[in-house]
Amino acid sequence: MKLMQRRMVITWAVAFIALVLAPLPVSAGDDTPTSVIERFHQDLLGVMKEADSLGVAGRYDQLTPSIRKAFDLNRMIRVATGGFWRKASPEQQADLLKAFERLSISTYAAQFDGFSGQVFKTVGEKPGPQKTVLVSTRIISPGGDPAKLTYVLKQTKGQWLIADVLLDDSISQLAVRRSEFRGVLKSRGVDGLLDVLKNKAAGLLAG
Repeated sequence: MKLMQRRMVITWAVAFIALVLAPLPVSAGDDTPTSVIERFHQDLLGVMKEADSLGVAGRYDQLTPSIRKAFDLNRMIRVATGGFWRKASPEQQADLLKAFERLSISTYAAQFDGFSGQVFKTVGEKPGPQKTVLVSTRIISPGGDPAKLTYVLKQTKGQWLIADVLLDDSISQLAVRRSEFRGVLKSRGVDGLLDVLKNKAAGLLAG
């Protein structure tokens, strides 16, 4: 009897240890910076492979949920417009976010318009300034030099989101946008910038 009880205790102990050590299911909130980028690249690659059949409008539709999920567009437009964002009315802020989102998605839909064997490679991640994480990647095209892209991610409400993209590990996409927007904002104000964003997006989607 004692031997049977001892075996039962051992069995329960093993089962308990296995339960404790078992890996927990990963939810969206458990995404790492690298997993956010790799999922976005996977979605982008899928669209590239169907680029011709989708057309620019179809690519836009396919990329919309992926970009909304991966990018912190709200933070990006706030940074890109600086003090003008704080002075804008709530209605203008909502319009700016909507126009910036449309331009961002249109840019990807227009630029990634085909597939010829490209491969997205994640090089690694490391801590960046101001509580960010930098994820280094390469776009490798057959017969061409790899394009270096570094994604800057920051946590927003517990989720890692892209806050900027660095070309060749140095050129900030957000800094370029801010420079472009600043000139328009100074000369034409928020409504003028809205017109520019809408016209640029329309031009990209028109092909």
